[in-house]
Amino acid sequence: MGSIEQPGKVAGSRFVRAQYTADTITVYQAYPPQIALPAVTTGKFVAPFKRDRMTWIKPSFRWMMYRSGWATKPGQERVLAIQISRTGFEWALRHACLSHFEPGLHGSESAWRSLKSSSPVRVQWDPERATDLSPLADRAIQVGLSGEAVDLYVDQWITEIRDITPLVRAIHEDVQAGRQDSADAAVPAEVCYPLPSDIRSRLGSSG
Repeated sequence: MGSIEQPGKVAGSRFVRAQYTADTITVYQAYPPQIALPAVTTGKFVAPFKRDRMTWIKPSFRWMMYRSGWATKPGQERVLAIQISRTGFEWALRHACLSHFEPGLHGSESAWRSLKSSSPVRVQWDPERATDLSPLADRAIQVGLSGEAVDLYVDQWITEIRDITPLVRAIHEDVQAGRQDSADAAVPAEVCYPLPSDIRSRLGSSG
């Protein structure tokens, strides 16, 4: 447990910060109990989880807390920590397209639209969050899976699914009570993930 690495000194820096091992990386999702609990029991996503919808995975614990409102938003009452293979995670990024056109990366808007229409994965870089959920200067990655990518995620990449909602609620209580040091110490430690150079170039990553 502990704080994330210090944000990039340049506003808008893009890093994938995560918990990872030699073989896996942890990502987060939030779901209602009827999806989350069977996933934990079976170790994979089953009905009523829908494969035909885009599913977003987030390596940043704090950004997941921002998105789910500390597991209080409707439909996001259970937060899952999901270990997936690094091979799968990097496959997703190699087949991804940014959600928005960036001239320095795509050359032309028509080239970006063509790439977007053929890519089963979307990537967004959104402001990273502090434990109090205030925005930080640098960016965190959100990865949206659809089509083939969802099937690979569900059937091949996942190695473990854990329900960490009790931890989420405990940290939230510390935040609400002003116990910032305690909250920071309980947050899963995240460090910069070593993205291969071709993925950095594809997604405009800072490192």
